[in-house]
Amino acid sequence: MFLRCAIATVLSLLGLPAAAQCTGDSYLDQLSDRDQAALTATVAAMPYAEGIIWTAQKDDRHITVVGTMHIYDPRLEPIHDGLRDTIAGADLVLVEATPEDEIKLQNMVAADPSRIFIIEGPSLRDLLDDDTWDLVVQAAQARNIPGFMAAKMQPWYLSMMLSIPVCASAELMEGARGLDHMIMADAIAARVPLQGLEPFTTLFDIFQNDPIEDQIDMLMVSLLAPDQQQQMFVATLDRYFAQDVGRLWELSRFAMANIPGVTPAEAEALFAETEAALLIDRNRNWMPVIADAAARHDQLVIAVGAAHLIGTDGVLQLLENDGWTLTRSAAYSSP
Repeated sequence: MFLRCAIATVLSLLGLPAAAQCTGDSYLDQLSDRDQAALTATVAAMPYAEGIIWTAQKDDRHITVVGTMHIYDPRLEPIHDGLRDTIAGADLVLVEATPEDEIKLQNMVAADPSRIFIIEGPSLRDLLDDDTWDLVVQAAQARNIPGFMAAKMQPWYLSMMLSIPVCASAELMEGARGLDHMIMADAIAARVPLQGLEPFTTLFDIFQNDPIEDQIDMLMVSLLAPDQQQQMFVATLDRYFAQDVGRLWELSRFAMANIPGVTPAEAEALFAETEAALLIDRNRNWMPVIADAAARHDQLVIAVGAAHLIGTDGVLQLLENDGWTLTRSAAYSSP
């Protein structure tokens, strides 16, 4: 899933770029002609389905909106190079989480390990049947996570870690970061202030508040189709650099519906819940923050995961609803 990749953390070893390791078939190519046609029709009706860099203008105020990818790929480099002057000329850069926010998050977990670990009561080993636990151990060890450590992780956290295919874990382990961190580094170098769009605990709170049974369901879903997981990751990279973000998001919906052991109704409910929590609600909560920043500054840069840009509840449509005129950046208008 695109968003699972967008917020996931750490893992494995090997030293080659994620894109070089994650090769092979794309999940998009596995769809039937009927599903391809349905996907195309859905994307055609979606506002702002294409494009990763846009300019919003209202009076003399300008906002550059960048749809980022949170993992590293060498194809990000020319995009990054083309944004440097814009970032250096900004009055403020708004991101999902600043470096200071990340430090706060690390300190919070260090002070309260229960945010991601099970520190009392039954461990995951106790909560899962033997067959499921064996799958967990295999998936965790493939990512250099010892079984004893996986047993103490909260299910939501482990499911995010296991959502990254083994082929992509090398760059994350070595600390290579995506376009959002490249932009933040440029802002810091140019002494442009950074501001987070939401409290640094937002994503933790979204997942941690789910009942343990729901967390385990999500963990089990993440174990069911490792081949499909890699195919989806290949599609994620390909569609992002084709700036075909709407198709990528809807492809995630198809992928969820085709996971073995998950009924269509369960898949749709899970997808809708994830979409609401990770995209729609957060996008809406960001708009007052953006409006306040735009009232105080003439030149803004907003850098958020690309899935936040698309659709009727995407950042771009919400800006348009608020009276901003949107223009796709000519430098990135042709995949």
